[in-house]
Amino acid sequence: MKKFKLLLLLIVGAMSTAFAQDRPNIVLLFVDDYGWSDIGYRNESFLTPNLDQFKNESLEFTRAYIPTPTCSPSRASMLTGKEAARIQMPRHIGHEMPDGSNTKEFGLWSTDPAQRGSRNWLPLEEVTYAEKLKELGYYNVFLGKWHLGHEPYHPIHQGFDEQIGVSNFGHPKSYYAPFFKDKNAYQEFNDQKDVYLTEVMTDTAVHFLENYDKPQPFMMTLWYYTVHGPHIGKKELVQKYVDQGMSQKYAEYHAMVESMDQSVGTILKTLKRLKMDENTVVIVTSDQGSFFENTPLAGGKRYNTLGEGGARVPMLIKHPALTKGGSECATPIQTIDIFPTVMEIASGKTYKDDNIQGKSLMPALKGKKMKKRNLYFMRSYEDQYAAIMQDNWKLVKYHSGKFELFNVVDDISEEKNMIDVEIKRASKMKQELLNWENEVYAGWKEVTPQNSHYFKINKKKTNRKDIK
Repeated sequence: MKKFKLLLLLIVGAMSTAFAQDRPNIVLLFVDDYGWSDIGYRNESFLTPNLDQFKNESLEFTRAYIPTPTCSPSRASMLTGKEAARIQMPRHIGHEMPDGSNTKEFGLWSTDPAQRGSRNWLPLEEVTYAEKLKELGYYNVFLGKWHLGHEPYHPIHQGFDEQIGVSNFGHPKSYYAPFFKDKNAYQEFNDQKDVYLTEVMTDTAVHFLENYDKPQPFMMTLWYYTVHGPHIGKKELVQKYVDQGMSQKYAEYHAMVESMDQSVGTILKTLKRLKMDENTVVIVTSDQGSFFENTPLAGGKRYNTLGEGGARVPMLIKHPALTKGGSECATPIQTIDIFPTVMEIASGKTYKDDNIQGKSLMPALKGKKMKKRNLYFMRSYEDQYAAIMQDNWKLVKYHSGKFELFNVVDDISEEKNMIDVEIKRASKMKQELLNWENEVYAGWKEVTPQNSHYFKINKKKTNRKDIK
């Protein structure tokens, strides 16, 4: 009898190990301020051979959007599967203290007409995909930019087993060492003046992959600092673009994009070299549109951020067992959809959660049609603040009472405002957006002088139309 029980335990253990090994690893590569247009196969001025090749192996979501196209809220949305507005984070996290930490729960922004408070950290009670994956037996490592709160709210407290290269700040002071103002990230390189941050992050990711020896599957979340400012490219790459006649600022940016592409390529080649590629799902996307022009899309990071140039981002997913290389999905989706998608990839089961707004992308990965739904947007910096998308149509709302309506498929550059033409459609969308706003505001906590910090923005000093 004892021998039988022992044999049974060995069989169950072997089955559990086999199940763990069969479940795919997941790698998420999240680029900062990387515009939809800034990729080689859409704009030949950018050299992105690795992303170009990855597109041939992946499913591209050609209309992927950010619910709040701004740094911190974009990250909060993807981590939780929730619209950032429902977390009361319609704006990025500012910094009150010299080390990038915060003392107040909310921040107020001087240029915001509505004076809405926005959270200064991701509350620990919010459930992240890392916490859910841990329940499924996954090992979670986080690399790079966090920008969702200072030390008490860092990844290690949000479900991740390991964090590397995490700073309190939303961007480095330089892409050449020393990188950061605080003492949290990559201090060991401070005396190595020729070391480039994107390459350090790449080496860190490769080291993790080469040395991973745990029996359970893993998810590697790599959030790049690049291509966020300060725009400092690798010197030799910058010179190449300058020699081609490009201005200094564009040469710096193009060099940063090329370095990022090289990083993606190195990670993909490492997965293949280690024979992990056939059992690893890879996701590549961005947190918002580019700081620079986003032609043919309207708007971007600095202004008209709910325009296609600010809210639409690249998104490519390769699932070795499912995706047809070079395929595309034109159904509008948002990065909140990554959360339930990851859950279904990891569990092999349909994921249902009434607490999130994200919807699984698995139907598209399997070559099936996605169900259409309304997408909602909100940010809180200026007059333009909310939007609703229904299939091809987007309605944009301003505090001043102005509305705009665009067919973003027929008019990708949003040049023809149809608000006075599509009157019935506009009226319906206005009401649905208002209903959504009321539902969102009902869950907001009161912001008071005691729990908030006021950030005064000098727009003349920055010489920018919008601050993020």
